[in-house]
Amino acid sequence: MKKATALAVLVAACVFSGTAAATDNVKLVFVGDVMLDDGPGRSIEAGVDPFAPFADEFSRADAVIGNLECSVATGGAPVDKIFTFRANPRVVPVLARHFSAVSLANNHSGDYGASALLETMRFLEQNELPFFGAGRDLGAAHRALLLDRRGVRIALLGYDEFLPRRFEAGPARPGVAWSEDDDVVRDIRAARRAGADLVIPFMHWGWEYEPGPSARQRELARRMLDAGADAVVGSHPHVTQGAEYYRGKPIVYSLGNFVFDGFDAPEARLGWLLELELTKTKVVRFRTESARLDENGLPTPEPATPSPCGENGEVRPCKR
Repeated sequence: MKKATALAVLVAACVFSGTAAATDNVKLVFVGDVMLDDGPGRSIEAGVDPFAPFADEFSRADAVIGNLECSVATGGAPVDKIFTFRANPRVVPVLARHFSAVSLANNHSGDYGASALLETMRFLEQNELPFFGAGRDLGAAHRALLLDRRGVRIALLGYDEFLPRRFEAGPARPGVAWSEDDDVVRDIRAARRAGADLVIPFMHWGWEYEPGPSARQRELARRMLDAGADAVVGSHPHVTQGAEYYRGKPIVYSLGNFVFDGFDAPEARLGWLLELELTKTKVVRFRTESARLDENGLPTPEPATPSPCGENGEVRPCKR
């Protein structure tokens, strides 16, 4: 990525304000892959809110972030790949009811071409739902989304490193932010210069159905934290992948699926909701909650299934 892109992050990072007074710690909730075509889309058409079982949990957070794993459009044409997803625009008000921001940095945002991705961005903007990890050009795709919550400025960055790479944004072409190590490091540092107190990359990475992170994921996670990120969160493999600390900062490698149908394997029907508790200088603890997906791809809490929590550099099973 050219230097001009990094400078664009510095001077033009978007800020969305929340509560101004700094009293309690900030709580962010992340969920994994949210695909609103097919079964979930039919459920929404029938009047079902896929996120209702977690509405109370969401309402206690200062911000809720997920990975939107589909285009949302009426136009475009499917590209040549095995699975393509395009949700009806009716899903966006439901999404906006619960979420504070969504990442578009994934291998399905471009499923129906650049025109459908542009439609997706327009529908999100019309419903006042911020997005990151994609944009109308390269600079916008790499631009940090800054959320201000209780006086804490949190920069969210999104990257895709699962093919096809042709969904990548160009200097004058809409697309996603592709994960090139040097670009990611530049973006993290530029977000800091733009005034972020904390920086959290949300990654779309790893091999599908692998229960643990790859050497590549571990290496890049550490490089991001060394560059100034405060936590790393991931999705894409369709299964959860564990958590650890590096230099006192948490890495949650994959949250798995959250709303997504078409999976028979039990491990692909299990996802995690992640809560990060933040001060102005660091992530002080995290906890996850298990979610079980039904045959329509809709989640319900499954508190009896173990998942990780972390504090003071140690990961342990959550206590319910």
